[in-house]
Amino acid sequence: MDEAQSAALQFAGQDIPWLLRSWAERQPDKALLIWEPRHGEGRTWTYAEFWADVRGLAAGLAGRGVGKGDKVLLHADNCPEMVLAWYACATLGAVAVTTNTRSAASEVEFFVGKTGCVGAITQPRYAAVVREAAPDLPWVAVTRDNGGEEPTAQEAGHGLGSFDALYGDADALPDREPEPLAPAGILFTSGTTSRPKAVVHTHANALWAARIGPANIGMTGDDTYLIYLPFFHVNSQSWALWTTLGVGGTVVLQPKFSSSRFWEVVTGHGVTHISLLPFVINAVLSGPVPEHRLKAGVFGLIVPELEAVLGFRVVPAYGMTETVIHATTAGLGLPPIPRSMGRPTPGYEMLIVDRETGEPCAEDQAGELWVRGTRGIQLFLEYHDNPEAMAKSFTADGWFKTGDIVRWSDGGSLMYCERDADLLKVGGENVSAREVEDVCRQVPGVSDIAVVGRSHPMLDEVPVAFVVRGPAAQGDDAEFGAALIARCADALADFKVPRAVHVVADFPRATLEKVAKNKLRDLADELAKETDADA
Repeated sequence: MDEAQSAALQFAGQDIPWLLRSWAERQPDKALLIWEPRHGEGRTWTYAEFWADVRGLAAGLAGRGVGKGDKVLLHADNCPEMVLAWYACATLGAVAVTTNTRSAASEVEFFVGKTGCVGAITQPRYAAVVREAAPDLPWVAVTRDNGGEEPTAQEAGHGLGSFDALYGDADALPDREPEPLAPAGILFTSGTTSRPKAVVHTHANALWAARIGPANIGMTGDDTYLIYLPFFHVNSQSWALWTTLGVGGTVVLQPKFSSSRFWEVVTGHGVTHISLLPFVINAVLSGPVPEHRLKAGVFGLIVPELEAVLGFRVVPAYGMTETVIHATTAGLGLPPIPRSMGRPTPGYEMLIVDRETGEPCAEDQAGELWVRGTRGIQLFLEYHDNPEAMAKSFTADGWFKTGDIVRWSDGGSLMYCERDADLLKVGGENVSAREVEDVCRQVPGVSDIAVVGRSHPMLDEVPVAFVVRGPAAQGDDAEFGAALIARCADALADFKVPRAVHVVADFPRATLEKVAKNKLRDLADELAKETDADA
């Protein structure tokens, strides 16, 4: 039985519009989407209202010539228009291409060219970038404001079409036979040394996430998920929204995370589920915690101490754009051990493989995590127009190489070790940046730390630390750096000790505020050259 036959059996007669329509008929007056902007008025869409707007937009897109398989660029920060447009494309059989709004015009040009977009939807602040990047697009529609913020006079004078003018007659939209394995969306993974890859998600991917996600995080139809991470990321599209659609729950959408309004929004809308990241944790713990309904925060690891402080469950979950939804979970039985990322989610096969021998790793031996599932269901369908990346990422028997270094321990618990791109190779010795960072954090006054590899003529690379000082830091920058090096020298092998410590105000960031270690590596090399020149 091939993948198409398997999908036909698991999701017969089902796709994304089927899911929306089913909920709209079953609970038309239940709130699906609550828009909570920082400025301006909010709004609530019931399931029936959301489905009606989605169909109207789909009809309007069809009127502009958008058809099955066509790609539409969605280049916008979080806003209701972006969500509605994504589901309108899926309803029509088209494919929404969501892209990072921090991208330069040349990057947007690549996104549009790579996927062959036939039109674009954006916000006033990004209209000029889209027009510069894709001047030959047949049409570009621009929202009225910037996610609740009024556009400047210059932004408002973009001279492009209006998003509101896209709406058509929903009753004129013909029904479409469900095709579970048809593409529904494209997300670009962030690249470091090469162009980003276009990850294709199918209707069956969304349906799979809707089935599995709620059980992974304990979500029901009475629950509400707060979305503040970018909608052009799998966390918001799948982990939050597809999970919510699986049980007919509610999402609250913000333009971006707001530490000052966090508890106001959580308590005001009875939020029960959130995605936890370090900057969110800091905001949650920065002041008194009011009475709330929070049940779960989805995080990367099991951290009992954090649960005790936060007052709600911290749910471990590992996943990436290619795995669609949480590929690991705590499960409903005996909990995995602390600091683990859970156990494999049912439906995903996993191996930990020694990259040099290709053999499965023994207990507590670090190796690369491989994941297997049906492409287009548990795993993404493909990297669009990139056979080279597909060949590099998959084995002949269907294992997807994640590039993450993990180990398995007591009871099958998975322990995250390293992203292989951050695994330093010092004179032939493997050095875990995380291990060095953990030792550095033992020195009082370390607010944040990032260890990267600096080029070295003999050893290939050597570790270097970038650190953000906290209030408890002692001495000047040089003394503080010396204290970190001394602590590492006491606790680590000599080849693991940072050769230099650079104090910085903050780190360069990538999507979801992740530290952009590739930029820190470049900075480390530049600083080394300056030091050599001054010597």
